[in-house]
Amino acid sequence: MDRTSERSSTSAPHRDATGDHCGDPREEIRPLVVDLDGTLVKSDLLIETLFAAAAARPLAIPHLLAALRRGKAAFKAEASARIAVDPARLPYDEAVLDLVRAARRAGRPVHIASAAHERAVSAVARHLGLFDGWFASDGTVNLSGEAKAAKLVSVFGEKGFDYAGNDAADLPVWRRAGKAIAVRTSRRTLRRLHAFAPDAEALPFVRPGAKVWAEQLRVHQYAKNALVFLPLLTSHRFDAAALGAAFLAFAAFSLCASSVYLLNDLIDLQEDRTHPRKKRRGFASGTIPIGYGPPAILLLLVAAIASASAHSWAFTAVLLGYFALTTAYSFLLKRKMLVDVITLAGLYTIRVFGGAVAIGVGVSNWLLAFCMSFFLSLALLKRHVELTVRLDAGLPDPANRDYRTGDVGMVAALAAAAGFNAVTILALYISSPAVHELYRRPEILWLVCPALAYWIGRILMLAQRRKMNDDPVVFALKDKPSLAIAAASVALIAAAA
Repeated sequence: MDRTSERSSTSAPHRDATGDHCGDPREEIRPLVVDLDGTLVKSDLLIETLFAAAAARPLAIPHLLAALRRGKAAFKAEASARIAVDPARLPYDEAVLDLVRAARRAGRPVHIASAAHERAVSAVARHLGLFDGWFASDGTVNLSGEAKAAKLVSVFGEKGFDYAGNDAADLPVWRRAGKAIAVRTSRRTLRRLHAFAPDAEALPFVRPGAKVWAEQLRVHQYAKNALVFLPLLTSHRFDAAALGAAFLAFAAFSLCASSVYLLNDLIDLQEDRTHPRKKRRGFASGTIPIGYGPPAILLLLVAAIASASAHSWAFTAVLLGYFALTTAYSFLLKRKMLVDVITLAGLYTIRVFGGAVAIGVGVSNWLLAFCMSFFLSLALLKRHVELTVRLDAGLPDPANRDYRTGDVGMVAALAAAAGFNAVTILALYISSPAVHELYRRPEILWLVCPALAYWIGRILMLAQRRKMNDDPVVFALKDKPSLAIAAASVALIAAAA
């Protein structure tokens, strides 16, 4: 469970008969012990490992839960045996690293003491090369709280070490340390610490603000949920009841989408940390504590279901189907070539279907066919841009997608084919008898076809020229020509009605 070098085992400070630290002659070499999760690393390795293991083998989740019945130590051993943590990708706290380096320059032994499993702790210690030894959980002992405090006292003596930790589980260790150092500690835990250690040092840190949370929850992606309003437009339902129902549907889909975005980010942490843009997200960078993730997912999902059930059980069923499909996408389907983009197109289409259910109208087969083809084009274009980013940055093929950087050309061709197929479906709809039931001047709708064809061709060209980010929908919301084309199309539809 513990690994200490000869230097750390022989450098314990002098103590008097009661075990208290006596005097200052060797205080400058009192060992510094740092926690790993939430302290040295701005993350929690158990949560990371658990989600990564579940994503790699979803059917192994029952085996992991079975290990939990044998205790936390056995559970951590089982999880770490399935997924190896890459220490090079972890978000280290630079302030804690500076503390460690300063201690080493002063000739003080430095150790890691963590409740994480020894496989992960030893990997981090080897990678950083800054520590004289480490203490960790094994398959039998969970080195946390009182167990960690007892272990450190047995090695260094009462008050014979300084300890840097981050949460309430570290209070027993701080109580028996010579000096307590708090890192990203909650206000409540800090008050409890200062009650018995008023001279405890708290390293300054910036708590995640609204902007960081908005990025993590993908608030900017809520625009995609505006698809629930499409049935309003196509069915010409603009009464107050229909508008209210559509807005409620929009809120429910937005809350549900955020819960899935958080889940997806927890699964993709290691891969996101190698991405030029995604590595700045809250969980990947450590700006938002990863422990906030699971409860936030549950809270958002409950709020989404509550919003949906206040509307109708039929709409609630649609929303639950959307959540089930997005969860399957996060854990499995996104790793299947082409299945992933077809699933994404389906998720866009479900939003349209949900909007129709919310306002109580039927969904045209023409509309469903158009949506599937159009959104398949956008999903393929998103993959195309992601591959070009990796290609230009010299990054390897994505580990969480079944695509190669050499597929860029074919993915772009498929995106173009699906996009112009959507234009064809729109043209066939305009020429069908069904259009005369809703529009007095359907011939005006023909002008929408060249506008849509232009837009699709333009974003394909911009993507090829590396002038578009990795999400075509978000790009379109910021692109003035795209907004102008959208406004013109709505105006044409209104004129045709």
